[in-house]
This record gives sequence, C-alpha cells and structure tokens, in this order.
Amino acid sequence: MGLIDYKLELESAAKSMILVHNHNTLIKMIVRNIVNKVRLHHAGILLYDKERNSYILTISRGQRGLKIPAGFARVESEKGLIKFFRNRDNYEGLKDTILTNERINVFLKKSFVSRHKHLKNTIIEARHQMLGFGAVVALPIFFQQDLLGVMLLGKKRSGKRFLQDELNFFVALSNNVSMAIKNAELFENLQFEVDRNHRLFIHTAIAMTAAIDAKDHYTHGHTQRVTEYSLAIAKKLIAKRKISSADNFVENLRIAGLLHDIGKIGVPESILGKKGKLDAEELDKIKQHAIIGVTILQPIKELGEPILGVKYHHENFDGTGYPEGKRGSDIPLPARIIRIADAYDAMTSDRPYRLSLSKYEAIEELKKFSGIQFDPVIVEATIDLYKEGSL
Repeated sequence: MGLIDYKLELESAAKSMILVHNHNTLIKMIVRNIVNKVRLHHAGILLYDKERNSYILTISRGQRGLKIPAGFARVESEKGLIKFFRNRDNYEGLKDTILTNERINVFLKKSFVSRHKHLKNTIIEARHQMLGFGAVVALPIFFQQDLLGVMLLGKKRSGKRFLQDELNFFVALSNNVSMAIKNAELFENLQFEVDRNHRLFIHTAIAMTAAIDAKDHYTHGHTQRVTEYSLAIAKKLIAKRKISSADNFVENLRIAGLLHDIGKIGVPESILGKKGKLDAEELDKIKQHAIIGVTILQPIKELGEPILGVKYHHENFDGTGYPEGKRGSDIPLPARIIRIADAYDAMTSDRPYRLSLSKYEAIEELKKFSGIQFDPVIVEATIDLYKEGSL
C-alpha cells in the first residue's frame, strides 16, 4: 500500500460510499475495496444489531477458505472488543482508536492495566476475539458517541506488518464509513416513509437535517430557519400576486428547503468548521455540496421538483453563481427563494469566521446585491416581511 495516495483514496472512498443508499450493498463494497486495495487475506465488519443488542459479523470477504462466515459470529455489547472501544476514554493512556496484537501486548504490560483486573480481562478477551476472527487489526466505527461497529482486518497476503501510515489511513477511513452507514440508513428509512405516507416523509426529511447539523455545529438550526424563511417569502409573493399559488408549489419548496444542504454530508467537517478563510481547494469542495445533494436525492422519484431547489440554490441572478451559472428567470423559482433565505440566515447567524450581522444590516446587504446575487422581486418581498416584523 506504500504507493497508494492515501488522500486520493479517502476522497474516492468518501464520494463512492455517500452515493450508496442500500445498507448491505454499502458494507459489501467497503469490505471488498479494503481487501482488494490493501491485499488482505480477509476483512470483516461487526455491525450493531439493535434488536439483539449485539454486534453481528454482517459481511466478511477474502480468499476462499480464509474468510470469516458472515452472520456466523456475534459479540455482546459488554464483551471484549466492544467493551474496550466503548469505554476506552475511561482508560488512562489507552485512548488508541485502533487495536493490534502489538498494542495489546503493550497495554497488558502497563501498570494501570495490571492494577485493574476487569480491564486486563477485557483486553485479553478482545485478543481472543481477534484471534477467533483471524484479525490482526481491529478498529472502531463511531458516529459521534455511538459505536456503530468494528472493522476487522486479516493479515496481508505479502506477510508484511501494517505500517503506521496504513493504520492512520484506516482510522480516517472509519470516519467516512460511519457517515456512509448513517447516510444509507437514513435513505433506506426515507424511501420507506415516502412510499407509505407523505407526512411521515416530511418528518424523515427533518430528521435528515439533524445529520447535517451534527457535522456543522456552527449552523445548528440553519436548515429549519431557511425553510421557514422560504415559506414566508413564498406566501408573501403569492399574496402580492407576484407568483401563482400552484398546487404543491409551497410543499415542494418546503421539502427543497429542508434538503437544500443535504450534500454537506459529503463535505469534511474540517472544512465546514474552519475558522479562517477557505483556500481554493476547500472552496471547491464546499461548492460540490449542491451536486452531491442532487446525486443523493435523485433515486427518490418523488423529489423531482424539490431537487431543482437543492441543485440551484447557489445560482446568482446575474449568472455568476454555481453549479451551472444560470441567470434570471432561468433559475428555478424555489432556488431563487432559497438563495435569499439562505443568505439572510447566514448573515444573521454567528459563523466560525465572523460574528452575525443585525437584521437591518442583512436587509441592507440584500438591497445592495438585488439584481446581482438576488432576484429583485424576491428581495422586495423579503423587505416587506422585515418591515412587518415577520423575519
């Protein structure tokens, strides 16, 4: 693996995984890629099963006769590997996010471990479990504080030991895997809810915004506020007879507002929370979130209209926006509305790189860029809402 570009592999893996919405297909793809890229005898993933409160060996791949049978084994929540990873922050000097045979041997020699029999037994049990799975490396898959699973890696086909940069790669990869698993779970649930009931679909969409907020703590509540501002602007435009109250327009706008930033699931947290100015490469990754959002949502056939709002909500009225440089009325109306609601909330909220503006200052900015970034008719409706105290 020494010749592999780790950064490139991580980016490629992240882009591939975020597009897979089927849970089982996703896990198969992850394990297959690990085995092939690093040339392992086998690899597997223990995933949490809520109903059984255990971690089940969901997928295992490798050479014939060497792979661990999928579904053959499970690990209880308070045993060995699972207990160690769940409680590692409580262990003095044992906060490693990865286990190898060498590290286990080092841990067992620590005086802290020898003084605590239960901890020593947990580590020994973890070693026995790794041996049973034929694994020489085990690392956790966390989503926030929840242990979603454990990745198990067998020996290299070359017989060589894992290098530190390879272990670092797997730690970084596990972060992408956790987001991909959560993303797949969200969309499996989302598709089910769409098929059953539109009202339940809306609630699921709202739940999806929490996944975005979890990545970008500085914009907590942003999605909900943008949706509320967008609906208020639309209703004002309808009242002023600037647009017609076509069937489903407001509802489609609501869905587009809720999902407009869903593509940020595919943007690294280090970029979303950066306090300084973004460089050109980081800015380009931010700009990709609109297209990532479209790619994520396209398989859901009911989202044909709302997707337009997601895709084009960063287009500017004068054609200088992204992703396609559309201008004027060529930009779908929902996107033009969300563009202003999004900008207004961004200006009136604290961000890592600046403090918020007052509502008055934000409105003045909307006036300043009316006809440039923003549709003048929608700016006028937003100003009316501000004067009424509705923003």
